[in-house]
Amino acid sequence: MSGFDPERRDVLKRIALLGVAGLVPAYLTSGSARAAGLTAGFVYIGPRLDWGWNQSHALAAAELRGVPNVRTIEAGYLPETTDYGSGKETPETKAYTAAMEGLIADGARLIFSTSFDDDPFLLAVAKKHPDVVFRQASAIANTANPSNVGSQNALINQGHYVNGVAAGLCTKTNQLGFVAGKPFGPVLLNLNSFLLGSRQTNPHATVRVFFTGDWEDDAHDAAATNALVDAGCDVIGCHLDDPKVVIETAEARGVKTCGHAFDQAPLALKGYITGADYNWTGMFETFVETLQRGGQLPNFVTGGYDKSYVRSSPFGAGATPSAIQAATTAMQAMKNNDTLFVGPILDNAGKQVVPAGTSYGPYADELQKTSYLIDGVIGAIP
Repeated sequence: MSGFDPERRDVLKRIALLGVAGLVPAYLTSGSARAAGLTAGFVYIGPRLDWGWNQSHALAAAELRGVPNVRTIEAGYLPETTDYGSGKETPETKAYTAAMEGLIADGARLIFSTSFDDDPFLLAVAKKHPDVVFRQASAIANTANPSNVGSQNALINQGHYVNGVAAGLCTKTNQLGFVAGKPFGPVLLNLNSFLLGSRQTNPHATVRVFFTGDWEDDAHDAAATNALVDAGCDVIGCHLDDPKVVIETAEARGVKTCGHAFDQAPLALKGYITGADYNWTGMFETFVETLQRGGQLPNFVTGGYDKSYVRSSPFGAGATPSAIQAATTAMQAMKNNDTLFVGPILDNAGKQVVPAGTSYGPYADELQKTSYLIDGVIGAIP
């Protein structure tokens, strides 16, 4: 099997979701305001329909509307604010706080934010509203949060490993490229996993990385992609909030791509291979149903292919038959929670980072704290 649920990937549903781009009002409501049950609110740090991180959550919001007695509301567009973790108040963070307060005023008792890790503004609102449950993403558990604040993650690096398995059989130059935003743990983990996957099928493969320094910057993303293609890379992967420009630029240059966060296949009809997709719907449905029963949500939830929190995009025209076969086998290995990081592993400067006899399973916190690039990755951490 290809690792995705066809009903949840229905093309018409995706087109309907994308079709409202640019027409987002202050709040979007679904279901009857008079219906008994739970109101769930979504607030997005950046464009709601970004073909990536935020849109993976927007898709889950759309699918939650089918859950009985659930009303879903969404805050309107907020510009990306890359320094919300610093606690510095800016016009963007003021708008973010106002958006959460607006969702609560509109009846939300469960709020999902697409912020990641430290978010002092969410915590401040949560402390003011102890009767509202807040969820946002983090790499590992944070038990210091107030009891009404929890986080979740998905083992998306497993999807990047599958991407690498396929990419290793789709490259003609043995040179793969990777456009990354900022060099923090989960990004480095995804990059290293992409390399490990490619080496599984092509021991001669290398991955050249370009860090843009931001999560969504069209000019930087296009320049990074072009630089990688100019260096000889003929398959490009990425980890950005908004992968759209990378995928489209690579397609225009005639090279193949592997996606991140959301299915970007419609952007690259010739070169898309597959992608590492978040699949939040089942997790969020469980949150909703737990609260409807009067239960309490855990501090932290994570999982990968084993829990269907991660899935691979449908194979595109860029995938060769051998790549499809190998990637399909790799998906099953990820469902079985096969261990990817088995020592000895050296970084790309020759230092041992995973000793012989040591292995890190998919749920190991050490992986989310990755601070190195493994041997075979060309580039340096800024």
